[in-house]
Amino acid sequence: MASARNWALVGGESLMGRELRNLIAESGLPVDLKLIAADSDKAGVLTEQAGEPALIWGLEEQALRDARVVFLAGSPESTSQALALTGDAPVLIDLTHAAEDHPRSFIRAPYVEPLEFRPPEDAVQSIAHPAAIAIALVLPRLHARFPIRRSLIHIIEPASERGMPGIEELQQQTVSLLSFKGMPKKIFDQQLSYNMLARYGEEAPVSLETVELRIERHLATLLSRAEHSGASAPMPSLRLIQAPVFHGYSLSFWIEFVENPGVEAVESALAGDHVDVRNSDLEPPTSVGMAGQDGIAVGAVTMDRNAGQACWCWLAADNLRLAAENAVAVGSRFL
Repeated sequence: MASARNWALVGGESLMGRELRNLIAESGLPVDLKLIAADSDKAGVLTEQAGEPALIWGLEEQALRDARVVFLAGSPESTSQALALTGDAPVLIDLTHAAEDHPRSFIRAPYVEPLEFRPPEDAVQSIAHPAAIAIALVLPRLHARFPIRRSLIHIIEPASERGMPGIEELQQQTVSLLSFKGMPKKIFDQQLSYNMLARYGEEAPVSLETVELRIERHLATLLSRAEHSGASAPMPSLRLIQAPVFHGYSLSFWIEFVENPGVEAVESALAGDHVDVRNSDLEPPTSVGMAGQDGIAVGAVTMDRNAGQACWCWLAADNLRLAAENAVAVGSRFL
């Protein structure tokens, strides 16, 4: 039987893979992490993990054989390949969203789950979309204290949610635009640099609508499972907008309560684990300021001047960090 200390990471070269590697190294967890390439061209390369030399293995059955926990952080294709190679043996933790339709898939986010929640041992642990996790950290806390009638959320999507190809395309578009050259449009099929998008071009490999629907599905699952007692918070109306931002989520919340609690009461209700509340004496959070930071930050809480029972608030989070934190939290329960 595989040792609980043996963990493997498929896609250690990806943006999410690097975030997981850093987080596991920082956490001090007593694990041995094997790095496995999602791309066969990266196999056999010598790298560094937790200050020590590490070899990147190829994605083969032998490389996965002794792993108790396997993180899937590469491409959707590498996730499918790993699922075929591993069978039921290790704990599979998927951060690519490629396994969410697997018959044994369970959407996971320990930051917003009851402590006693445990899926079946053979479940494929599909980490919820980071925007869904961020929203689920806010609405149930407020609803438990001050019942919510309805809410609306604008989600500002960063290029890093499309991985390194998204980051590189935004960077190349910016350089090309300033140089008066043609722009690459393989990922977004639209000009993103110095622009905002409500929809990608028709030839984009992933549509913005597809991502928006994924966030809705994951959020609905998390809200139904929220730790706070009583009725779950009502499902919000969501709009996903692609911004020319390299990294980090920003979210604008409009929340209408049954009775107006006031700004200070809202701030007090939000305070707790994984939520940094910035009151009116502090600067609102930004995606730049949250880079590499745990959890989420909420600020700029103001009552709506034109709707007496509603308030606005602003949220920022490191999208890669938030997903990686929840993935490591899932893995640590199997030590």
